[in-house]
Parts: sequence; structure tokens; C-alpha cells
Amino acid sequence: MSTRSPEAAQLSGAVDSRLPAPPSFRGGAAADARLLSSYAEGCAEVLAALPPRADRSAAEHGDADRVERAARHARHRFLTLHAGHLYDELTEGRKHRIRLDELAFAAADAYPGLVPTRAQISADRKLPQAEKSDGEVDQGILFAHLLDGRETGEHLLRSMLAPTPRALDLLPEFRRSGRVDLGRAVVRRDGFVAEVTICNQDVLNAEDDAVVEALETAVDLALLDDAVSVGVLRGSVLSHPRYSGRRAFGAGINLTHLYTGQISFVDFMLRRELGYIRKLIHGLRHDPADDLLHPRGGKPWVGAIDTFAIGGATQVALVLDRVVAGSDAYFSLPALAEGIIPGAANLRLGRVVGRRMAERLIFFGEKVAATGPEARELCDEVVAPDAVDGAVAASAERLADPAVPANRRMLHLAEESDDLFRTYMSRYALEQSARMHSPDVVAKLERTWMNRRPGGASETARPGGAGKD
Repeated sequence: MSTRSPEAAQLSGAVDSRLPAPPSFRGGAAADARLLSSYAEGCAEVLAALPPRADRSAAEHGDADRVERAARHARHRFLTLHAGHLYDELTEGRKHRIRLDELAFAAADAYPGLVPTRAQISADRKLPQAEKSDGEVDQGILFAHLLDGRETGEHLLRSMLAPTPRALDLLPEFRRSGRVDLGRAVVRRDGFVAEVTICNQDVLNAEDDAVVEALETAVDLALLDDAVSVGVLRGSVLSHPRYSGRRAFGAGINLTHLYTGQISFVDFMLRRELGYIRKLIHGLRHDPADDLLHPRGGKPWVGAIDTFAIGGATQVALVLDRVVAGSDAYFSLPALAEGIIPGAANLRLGRVVGRRMAERLIFFGEKVAATGPEARELCDEVVAPDAVDGAVAASAERLADPAVPANRRMLHLAEESDDLFRTYMSRYALEQSARMHSPDVVAKLERTWMNRRPGGASETARPGGAGKD
């Protein structure tokens, strides 16, 4: 039995009557694109007649949801038919490697109504998460289809393993001086080791769009420099009063930025996984044609876990070759605290710690002390806090052995094939884009924001806080 009021039912009926007829795609990409554009425009006009998102009644939210679902169903059907054609058109037959943001905005220009334009995304970035449009969900649909196709997905994954233009510009300076300060990260070469340090001290080294950009550039520089054999990843000394003078590996996603709408689906959620984290595993791809005879395969990485690795920081620890933790450190992955998906942790965590432990971490926010028996699968060595540097240096020395790269390539091939990762990320694109704009996520962010200390940026700063994902 329906629980809607007669007024809501009347309004819903009015909205339904204003919706254009769903397009009947007939298989020609150009003609179907015009049909989609016309239909999306009609749906947008119906939505524009409703009050702004923050002022809608429950019934009006329901009306908007139905209109958006209708438009998304049309986009899904269009991409089911034409995702391969679209990708080949935008990459000129896969001759060019296009990064995620460029691809999304190129698709918006070439196929109006399919995904938000650059101007629409820029306008959204000025709004808190609760007031944003759901345009990023349409980006999720696009990338879900592109990653789902084996040929388009593999090409996109390879494209994201290319070094960033910023890294290529900075490479001569890094080779000359051995140090580059990227603001939110610093990369420094010491002998054969490149140390990448996350520098977001006032928010406990939490990650946001700027941190992801800086980390990918820093990782690229370490991988591009032939003088570097091993990378080290760690967090900087914090400025937060509770942890002043102490290092921390990281506190996960920056909840302040997520609440205020500054965490992007493409430049954070997708770029993080397909960019610097995957480069930590596989290294860079310069010329795919040479992969068989001259495999790159990346370089080994050591993680220095000081104080805590929360949420996204634990996600990163899962892909490192050696993890050294201070005896006062802990790991946690409290995904349900924010309601979003913890990146590719759902793909990797179970095989590392087992399914039951993975669920305790993700669903129940269980903390794992570095000295506890459960931590054996999350870190390789636990030492006194003042001995972390020495243990990291010893691990780097061991991993500099010339036989390591070939062996780690084979280990990664056995553990996580490109097909497995591509399939996971296809579904992740759909699920995460929807999660980011779900009412329960917004409600959790509101509660977190209201309970936080003024000027703070992490729940970890409060005793008993939920942490960051």
C-alpha cells in the first residue's frame, strides 16, 4: 500500500506527464547521441521546474529521483551500445592516452547530455556535498561502461599508468637536486632510495584532491629516476595539537573536504586508485608495445607506519612490498563511518587478512594495534617508534636486490590480474559515485561536522572518534 499523500501523488503524476518519451536507440552512434541529448535536455527541464535541492519536500525529492533515474537509464542504454565507439572517437582509435578528467570532459563536449560539462562540475565544487547535483553519478556510469569493456578498459588502465605531465616537467630538477617540494608531498632521493612524504599536517595527513595529485607526481618522479631502486612512503610530522611533533602515516579521506563538496569522484575516487596507488604496484607504462620484452613492473616500496594508518592509509599499506610499523601504531578501515567504499580495499583486504577480519575492519571499525596478533598480516615488522627509520632503511637495502623486480611482477600477476582489477573498478565506479551522493552519507557527514572540534579536520583528533575512510 502506498504511503504517499494525495498531494505528492498528484505532483508525481504531473512530473511523469512532463517527462519526454524514452528514446528508442537504433544502433547508429551519431543518431542515438542526438536522441540522448534531446531526452536529457527534456529531463533537465523537468528537474529545473522543481525547487532547488535544499528546498525540496520529500515528495519533490521522490519526483527528482524518478526523473534522474529515467535519464540515467537512457544513458546506460546508450553506453551499452556505443561505449566502444565513444572511446575510440575520443582517443582517435586508441592512439592517444587520455587521463580520466580529460576523458570525462571530452565526452561531455562530444555527447551533450551524457555527463556533466567542465562548467557544471566547477559549479558543483562550490557547493557543499548535500547541495550538489548528482552529475558525478553519470560520470560513474560512463567509466563503469568504459572499464567493463576489455579493450577500452585495458587501454584506459594503461593510459593512467603513464607519467603525469607535471612529473615530466619536474624530472630534470629532481635528477639534478634530488628533491622536489610539491606542497602536499615532498619527494627526496638519498642514494638509491626515494622517500615520498605526505605533507597535510594540520589534518593528520588526510588525503584530498590536492594530496592525490601531489602523491601521483611524487611517485612518478621516483619511478622515472633511474638512480632510484626503492621507494619509501611515509607521513610527515603533524601540527595538530594532540599529535604535535609526531609523525603519522595518514588519516584517510579529508572529511572536511568531503562535507564541503571538494572531494571529486573523478580526481579523487577514481584517480587515486588508477593513478598513484596502481603505480605503486605496477610502475609506469611508457610504451605498451615493449612490455613483453622490456617489462617495467615498477619498483619495490616500503611503508613507514607511524602512529596510525586510518582508512585510505590502510588501503595504501595493502599494496606496499614491506610495511614497518612503530609499536605504538594502529590500523583501521572504518568504511561505514562515512558510508562510502574504501577504494580497492574490498578487492585486496580479504586475501590479506581473511574475509572475517576484513568485515570486522570495514563494517565494525575494528582497530588493529601493530603489536597485536591480527596485525601480522597488515605489517611485516614492528619496532620501537624511534627505530622505525633504521628498520625502513634495512628493508630498503634488502629490496634493492636486482632479483626483486622480476619476482614482484610475478607475485602481482598471480594475485591481481588486470582483468580482475578492471572488473572491480567498473563496478566500483557505479557504486562509489552513487554512495557519494546518497542521503545516508550526507547525514553521516552532517553528524560528523556537528560533533567535530572547531578547526579540526579529523575524527581521530577526538578520543573515541570514528576516524576517516
